[in-house]
Amino acid sequence: MKTIKGPALFLAQFAGDAAPFNSWPSITAWAADCGYVGVQVPSWDARLFDLEKAASSKDYCDTFKGQAAENGIAVTELSTHLQGQLVAVHPAYDSQFDGFAAPAVRGNPKARQEWAVDQVKKALTASRNLGLTAHATFSGALAWPYIYPWPQRPAGLVEEAFDELARRWLPILNHADQCGVDICYEIHPGEDLHDGISYEMFLDRVKGHKRANMLYDPSHYVLQHLDYLDHIDTYHDRIKMFHVKDAELNPTGRQGVYGGFQSWVNRAGRFRSLGDGQVDFGGIFSKLTQYGFDGWAVVEWECCLKHPEDGAREGADFVNAHIIRVTEKAFDDFADAGTDRAANRRMLGLE
Repeated sequence: MKTIKGPALFLAQFAGDAAPFNSWPSITAWAADCGYVGVQVPSWDARLFDLEKAASSKDYCDTFKGQAAENGIAVTELSTHLQGQLVAVHPAYDSQFDGFAAPAVRGNPKARQEWAVDQVKKALTASRNLGLTAHATFSGALAWPYIYPWPQRPAGLVEEAFDELARRWLPILNHADQCGVDICYEIHPGEDLHDGISYEMFLDRVKGHKRANMLYDPSHYVLQHLDYLDHIDTYHDRIKMFHVKDAELNPTGRQGVYGGFQSWVNRAGRFRSLGDGQVDFGGIFSKLTQYGFDGWAVVEWECCLKHPEDGAREGADFVNAHIIRVTEKAFDDFADAGTDRAANRRMLGLE
């Protein structure tokens, strides 16, 4: 067993144009003041990180890490959630996702997809330059508009979508292997990889690629009414990253999982700050520790009610309270009789 590292904070929801959220030195100092010892970095946010430089310059990466270290902060992982989303986009979502891309490729799905692949590969190279071993992303989606089986799906439609998804990701996975970095797909509604079975469908098509791993975030499983503790039992050898995020599902006679097109605050299922939702984090930290997860516990603040800065500060304390420092001895060692093989054989009546 190993002790989970943390607490760390995903900075995507906090980066902004006002201090202390508008520069790398100041946001890491703020995170440290909140009680964090690590941060996960959104690779697309130029206010904090220069992806082009990080992919081409080890010196830039050393300086970047050094500035964080001066504030007592480690870089835990890079994220390409937005770029990964653009590796596969169904035409129904072209307009909505176009804003994730560089202006030069907007309105051109083929160029946008090529740009996204290049971005993820650069982030993997940058991860290697930073000495990181795991990388967070989304899979993108081609089949998601057909998630509900009505109207009846034509035979082979989903299979064709997953074949194409695997074709697009396989060169990226191979590049990840060259970099020594695990790609951790956040298993998330809106992505074709949204639960265990869909992840398995993808994994089969990339021939069980050792770099095709998972980012575990129980909040997305609560909203799907999926057993998130059994999920750890099933996939613990593929879980290489952990987002600590809370959620609640309170169905009524008027709405349930689908939410009736309501805003986040009015949905039956909604994200909450840590400790305010329904996730059994005691069970999660216990299982991840049991299976030897040695990555970071990264707080991802998303709450429809609480102020983000309050959620961040409370989140650091919450994670600290849940990290289990693993034991180096058994609780009943005091009763060890110090027997040997001969004694064991006598106890079994074999002598």
